Amino acid sequence: MRSLTLHLKIIIAILLALGIAIISYQVFVLKTPLKESEVDNLWTIDAKINFEVKGTKPVSIQFYVPPKGGDYAVSNELFLASGYGQNVTNQQYNRLVTWSARAVSGQQTLFYRLNLTKRFSDEIENSTKGDMWRSPIAVAGPEREAVDRLVKDIRSKSANVSTFITTTIHTVNDPNNSDVQLLLNNKDSIESKVKAIELLLSHAYIPIQQAHTLQLSKSTNQSPILWIRSYIEPNKGVDNRDSSINGTSGNWYYFNPTNGDIGLPDDQVVWWIGSDDIINVENGTKARVNFSLDKSELTAINLAKLTAEGSNLTEYSFYTLPISTQLAYQIMLMIPFGVLIILLLRNVIGINTLGTFTPVLVALAFRETGIVFGMIFFSIIVFFGLLLRSYLEHLKLQMLPRLSIVLTFVVMLIICVGLFSHKLGFERGLSISLFPMVILTMTIERLSITWEERGANFALKVAIGTLITASIAYGVMGYQPLIYLVFTFPAILLLLVAFMLAMGRYRGYRLLELFRFKAMLK
Repeated sequence: MRSLTLHLKIIIAILLALGIAIISYQVFVLKTPLKESEVDNLWTIDAKINFEVKGTKPVSIQFYVPPKGGDYAVSNELFLASGYGQNVTNQQYNRLVTWSARAVSGQQTLFYRLNLTKRFSDEIENSTKGDMWRSPIAVAGPEREAVDRLVKDIRSKSANVSTFITTTIHTVNDPNNSDVQLLLNNKDSIESKVKAIELLLSHAYIPIQQAHTLQLSKSTNQSPILWIRSYIEPNKGVDNRDSSINGTSGNWYYFNPTNGDIGLPDDQVVWWIGSDDIINVENGTKARVNFSLDKSELTAINLAKLTAEGSNLTEYSFYTLPISTQLAYQIMLMIPFGVLIILLLRNVIGINTLGTFTPVLVALAFRETGIVFGMIFFSIIVFFGLLLRSYLEHLKLQMLPRLSIVLTFVVMLIICVGLFSHKLGFERGLSISLFPMVILTMTIERLSITWEERGANFALKVAIGTLITASIAYGVMGYQPLIYLVFTFPAILLLLVAFMLAMGRYRGYRLLELFRFKAMLK
C-alpha cells in the first residue's frame, strides 16, 4: 500500500512538473499572452518602388527586405509585381528579393507589404556571430597622419571596444577638430561621417557594419535611418586583443553615429545590413523607395493566429488548424473541465447525478440551446418520457423494445416541442434537436429504474442534481477566458489530470453528509 501511494505521488509530481515547464516555456520564451484581451501593436509597412526604363529593355531589380528573426517577427508578406518573375534569397544578414522581366518600358511601380509584431520572435539575429577583426583601410599622405593622431587620442580616452567606438563617434561629430574635417573633406552628411568612423575603427582593427532601420511610427513618406553595429565579445580591449567590456557576453551592439548612444530604441526595426543601397535596378533609372507605416491593435488570440504559421516554435499550435477544426477542438478541450466539476460536486459536495458523463453531455447541449431553454426542454422531455416509461412498465415489455419505443417517443416529442416553440416565436426551441436523443432515452430509463428502486423523492433529487451539475459545468465549459487559456496552453490538461489523481484517494466526508449526520454529531 505504501509503495502504491509513492507511485501515485511520483506520477502526480511528473505531471505537475511537465505541465508547469511547458506552460512556462510558452509564457516566458515564446511570449504567449495569458489573456485573450491583451492587445499588441501590429505594424503594416508598405514599400512603393518607382523607377523608369528608357526604351524597351530587360530589367532586374534587387530590393532588400527585412530578415526573419530578431526582435520583430515578419508575417503576411505581399509582393505585388505584375509581369515580373520573383526570387527571394536568404543571405548571411539580409534577405534580398529579385524581380526580373524580359521587356519593360516606361514608368514602373512595384509594391511590397508586410506585417511586423513583437510576438513569437525567434531571435535569430543574436545567434549570428560577426567578425572580430579587420585589416586597416589603406590611406596615405596627410589623411594617414590625421588618422594616426586621432586613433592615438581615442585610445587614450577609451578602455574597451564599446567605449572606443563611442569615443570615435563623438570625435567625428566634433566640428572643431581639424583632423576630422580633413577626413570629411567638408562633407557633413551622416554617410560621410560613417565612412570616417569606419576608417578610424579599421586602424584599431575593429570591424563595423552599417545597419539601416525604419522607425515604427505612423508616416506616409519615411526614409531609412543609418546606424552602425559591431559584434563584441568579452575580454576585448580597444584594439580587440585584451581587456573586457564590463563582463557582457558576445553580442551585436548598435551605435547611433551622430551621438554615440548604444542600443536600438524599441521603435526601430532593422531593414537591411551593409553599405549597399536598398534597391538596385539594372537598365532602370531614377529608382526610389517610399515607405508608409500604419499601426493597428490586435488581440492576443488574433496575434497568435497571425504568427503561428510563420514561426518554427509554434508550427504545432492549434491556431494553425482550419477554423472549423479549431472550434471542434475548443469544445473537446473543455470536456475535462466539465468532468472535473462533476468530480468535485459528487465526491466533495455530495450531489447525486445520473452517472458521471450524462451531466457533461447535457451541458454540451446547453451550449446550443442556452441554459434557460435547455433546462425547460430537458424537464419537459424527461417528464413526459417518465410518464410513457411508467405506462410501458405495465405492459411487461423487454428492455430493448421498451427503449426503442421511448427513443421514438423522444424524437416525436422533440419535433413537437420544436414546432410549438417556433409558432410561439421561440426560435431557440429549434435547437432542442441537438440534444443527444439516446442520452435522453437512457436518462429516462435510468430515472424510472431509480424511481422504482429508491422512490420518487430520490429520483427527483437525482434529476435536480443532474440539472444543477450540468448548469455549473455549462458555465465553466463556456467561460471564454478559460477556453482561451486551455486552447493556447493545452498543457493545463496535465495539471488537471494530476489534480484528478490526487482526488482519487479522497476518502473524507462530503459536505452534504455533514448536514445529514448533524444530529448524530450533537
